[in-house]
Amino acid sequence: MSEVIGYGIDTKSPIIQEIIMSNRIGAISVILAERLCITDIQALKLFYASQTCAHLHDKSTGLYLYGDHYIADEYMREMEGRQ
Repeated sequence: MSEVIGYGIDTKSPIIQEIIMSNRIGAISVILAERLCITDIQALKLFYASQTCAHLHDKSTGLYLYGDHYIADEYMREMEGRQ
């Protein structure tokens, strides 16, 4: 079932869902860039290559339900585990 909000936007549309996910990944990358003292683009590349990002895209993990800072924390824990 679709959920229509203001301006007649169907928030369950796959296109809208992809836009929302892309914006979230951008926000997470900015958080990571600040924490790691790297550029936003570098952080974006690192995040996209991570298991955390894969889990974010996998609805069965439920990670998408958490906030951006929590997801950034998860990424940092993943990276600490690789050392």
